[in-house]
Amino acid sequence: MSDQKDRTVVDGDQVRVNYIGRFADGSVFDSSEGHEPLEFTVGAGQVIAGFDQAVIGLRPGESRKVVVSHEDGYGAHLPEMVAEVERHLIPDHDKLVLGSMLEVSLEDGQSLEVQVVEISDDSVVLDGNHPLAGKELHFEIALLEFA
Repeated sequence: MSDQKDRTVVDGDQVRVNYIGRFADGSVFDSSEGHEPLEFTVGAGQVIAGFDQAVIGLRPGESRKVVVSHEDGYGAHLPEMVAEVERHLIPDHDKLVLGSMLEVSLEDGQSLEVQVVEISDDSVVLDGNHPLAGKELHFEIALLEFA
């Protein structure tokens, strides 16, 4: 399998990586440390575009640091995905916790996961954006092997 060491990652390869994701201030928002390595197929849309692009060209044993803009990450933070709701309309409204996730039903029958971002006596502000939307993400990615 020595040819695997000389091969570089291309679209369609299934890979296993370790990674650390940080914000610009250095705080960690996600990491594979202490978990199984992340396994995915490059270019299949299983990870954000910037992460996909970062592994292309790597050989097993190599690593790379990349900065992923929100365009290649979780998209822009959309104000129309934030809504203020009367608190009494939310089931178990007396148990709401800032930062918790709730599932809400939409008019078309689908559901959306939202985060509680503000709580007052009368209302709750819910954000349907991905928690990492609008953020610049810094990754350190190490290619372990082809899966």
